[in-house]
Amino acid sequence: MVTYLTRRLLSSALVVAVSTFLMYVLVDLAIDPLEDLRISTAPNRDQLIANRIARLNLDDPVVVRYLDWAQGAGGCLVGQCDLGINFRTNQEVTSLIAGAIGTTMLLVTASAILAIFLGVAVGIVSALRQYSGFDYSSTFVSFLFYSLPVFWVAVLAKEFLAIQFNDFLADPTIGVLFIVIASALVGLAVSAGVGGDRRRRLITFGASAAIIAALLVYIDVADFLVTPSLGLPGVALGSLGAAVGITALSTGLRNRRALYAALTVAGIGIALWYPMFFVWAALEETIWRVLGLGVVAVLVGIAVGFAWGGPDKGASARTAAITALPVATLLFLDRVLRSWPDYVDELRGRPIATTSRSTPNLDGDFWITSIDTFTHLLLPSITLLLISFAGYTRYSRASMLETMNADYIRTARAKGLNERTVVMRHAFRNALLPLASVVPVDIITLAGGAVITESIFSWFGMGKLFVDSLNENIIDPVMAFILVVGILAVVANFVADLAYAVLDPRIRVS
Repeated sequence: MVTYLTRRLLSSALVVAVSTFLMYVLVDLAIDPLEDLRISTAPNRDQLIANRIARLNLDDPVVVRYLDWAQGAGGCLVGQCDLGINFRTNQEVTSLIAGAIGTTMLLVTASAILAIFLGVAVGIVSALRQYSGFDYSSTFVSFLFYSLPVFWVAVLAKEFLAIQFNDFLADPTIGVLFIVIASALVGLAVSAGVGGDRRRRLITFGASAAIIAALLVYIDVADFLVTPSLGLPGVALGSLGAAVGITALSTGLRNRRALYAALTVAGIGIALWYPMFFVWAALEETIWRVLGLGVVAVLVGIAVGFAWGGPDKGASARTAAITALPVATLLFLDRVLRSWPDYVDELRGRPIATTSRSTPNLDGDFWITSIDTFTHLLLPSITLLLISFAGYTRYSRASMLETMNADYIRTARAKGLNERTVVMRHAFRNALLPLASVVPVDIITLAGGAVITESIFSWFGMGKLFVDSLNENIIDPVMAFILVVGILAVVANFVADLAYAVLDPRIRVS
């Protein structure tokens, strides 16, 4: 393993060095740092040109300038990073790239996680219900989203999900027609996904449509959009539903130990609903403390799973730990929603943002700023989500179809295993193999900067930094961008190799 890591590290370093050198030469040929001065009418134009040539060492050969830049970049290995400066603003590139990476990663993380989760889930269900109404519908929607131009989706999101929704919040009344149509569409989607004979589909359709209709009526009657709050009933229903659903997927409801462990975690969350208000008040909230509480919740779930024991303690611990995440999220979400009216007042009744990463000069505590971050992430995340979702849906569907037709799946069924075990324990894991090479690369591609999305929503991330620097003929920020993306690319390939080894026992990293 040590030999493999050493070999991969050396080869990756060589790839980064060669790629950065080639890109330095190409970028140097493509830009002209003296362009603005050549067309200048200043009386001392020649002196200004001479000063800039001396400042940027433009008289030196391109190889010498690259080696000077590479020496500063190599200092990052010992904590003395020097990636040059933006000679127009005299800002260090290290500070520029740090802020851009933070902005892009905030944007990419939210959209990538949702796209992977939803895309894989829909793709798997589509494969299991091949040639059904759900399969045809998901295929149509996937190709539709995949073909949509990003800038067009972003503009539509601004118009309908921000401007018109903000207008709607002035008098948020949900009409009967909308309730009927929304309930029917959700009922059709759920019944098609669950499948079964006609009687089962009708029962599923009626139950899911009734739940959605009741939920929309409650939102309308309780003025949920004006003063939202999950409350104890919302936390309780969500926690119990998560416990049952996760157990059904993880081990099956017949595994009583796992089910009781998940329900115990849900019960702990329900019991903590009121005491958590005192915890939130006593703590000086930061995102790291909130994440720390999430880690504590997972550890409690693991302990509960092992406490219930049984012949498979690991399965009970895994199920309880996974259940702890949505339960803890519901408690956090309930507290965040209670600050929504104050945030809306701060924004004068128009909370959904259309530009920038945050609201300038916003006066508020941790909860207000958390809502502000969410509202600013909403539109760009949805834009990136819709495009990425389509690809993951098609990849996961094709992979699952191939896996379900394999000989070992037929053998598992012949041995008498139930369908949940066949799908979740045997087929699902192997169906993820092709995604193991796609997902890391896609995430790195997004981390390199969603140029169009960042430009439309005015997020100063990696993509916008790259484009702006090229337009202004500044080579150092461009090379910093290439360096970061190059390093992330080789890391992504390494992670993909490790993921293959984890998912497929036949593959060994050596």
